[in-house]
Amino acid sequence: MSEIVEIELSRALIWEPWIAEIRALMRLAGPLVVTQLAQMAILTTDVVMLGRLGKEALAGAAIGNTVFYFVWLLGLGPTSAIAPMIAHILGAHPSDRAGVRVVTRMGFWAVLVLWLPLGTVLLFAKDILLLLGQESALAAAAGRFVLPLCFGLPFSLGFQALRNYVTALGRPNASLWVMAATFLFNVVGDYGLIFGHFGLPALGLIGSGLATTCSFTFSCLVMIAVVLWTPALAKYRIFHRFFRPHWGKFAELFRLGMPIGITTIFEASLFNAATLLMGMFGTASVAAHQVAINVPSITFMVPLGIAMAATVRVGLADGAGDREGARRAGFASILLAITFMSVFAVMLAAFPEHIARLYFSGDATKNADAIALAVVFLHVAAAFQIVDGIQVTAALSLRGLKDTQMPMWIAGACYWLAGFPMCLLLGIGLGLKGFGVWIGLAFALMMAATFMCWRFYHLSRDARLE
Repeated sequence: MSEIVEIELSRALIWEPWIAEIRALMRLAGPLVVTQLAQMAILTTDVVMLGRLGKEALAGAAIGNTVFYFVWLLGLGPTSAIAPMIAHILGAHPSDRAGVRVVTRMGFWAVLVLWLPLGTVLLFAKDILLLLGQESALAAAAGRFVLPLCFGLPFSLGFQALRNYVTALGRPNASLWVMAATFLFNVVGDYGLIFGHFGLPALGLIGSGLATTCSFTFSCLVMIAVVLWTPALAKYRIFHRFFRPHWGKFAELFRLGMPIGITTIFEASLFNAATLLMGMFGTASVAAHQVAINVPSITFMVPLGIAMAATVRVGLADGAGDREGARRAGFASILLAITFMSVFAVMLAAFPEHIARLYFSGDATKNADAIALAVVFLHVAAAFQIVDGIQVTAALSLRGLKDTQMPMWIAGACYWLAGFPMCLLLGIGLGLKGFGVWIGLAFALMMAATFMCWRFYHLSRDARLE
């Protein structure tokens, strides 16, 4: 009898830290997931309201957003490095307020330094698009949309810097409430500046860009106020001695952060390239692709939030020299992602036609070909849900170990040396068209999941990164 009790106790001791880790991850990840969904809701609002102006305005905003998103991702990298750097500091020295303050301050410096070159790209968006062969009318519309965003860029990146700061301190609700308020602010701004309500001028496409810029500014300023008025956040005095440099931390932000931005660009550009390939197969394929890609983009917010929490949890453990804890945090996040994405996979596989019809209004027979293709693509999306969740949680767990350069190379190889050629081979070479392209996307994600997991397994087992 005593042996049975001892066995049960040993099992409890084994599972207890895993259960505690999963609970900690879920507490941190929950607000992050909702924040990501709120950001998607802002983008959706822009698209819906611009759609009322006509396809020209919608197309101009789409092209303009492509330019802005590319620039924004490059600027996002150094701000994303704030969370793992702070987590390492607090893991090693939980009371090191000065270290936290320096990292956050240098994060703001990075935003200001990057604003000049990145903002210049946005100012010349029209000319760049013309050089890339876009139609003059479309390039001009995109240029008008992007122009106000040039001035909103530093505020958007500043919000992300503060968001990573509060997340690393275990206070993700702060950014959640700010983003919820920003969503409402953006709805009012879009409605007023696009259509001329509330006594505002009807600026159309420019009004949308201006409303987005105002929303960026609003989110950053409100976030600063929250940080200054919340005692647990204000005690770090992140703006104290703001003009004092710390070149070591400044360099580390770029050393860790730029590969993060490039990694994201590798993945995002693959899906953009897939959209261009779909254009070769007809309007129905493009429409079906847009529907099918929107759905996994929404479900992806769940593992992304878990992954962002994993960055902090892994970083805290690794900073404290707890290799076992860092390993446990990373694999617990992967298990959580697998669990949630398995549920989404079943839903997509079971109800693809119901989901597809939600995106098409009016007579379904007029869009029957697009709906049929969307059903096929959603079946593939169901198949890659799990690997998509694995690759992002593994990649951001590596970020918690301050490992960002190798994941960048892994992403580049998996998405562009493996995934894109597979899209071309199956979609065009073997004549599978859109179905082949989607199989290629699934293959790229599977490869990324495999190699990111392999990298985390070996790094968390062998040695703690310095």
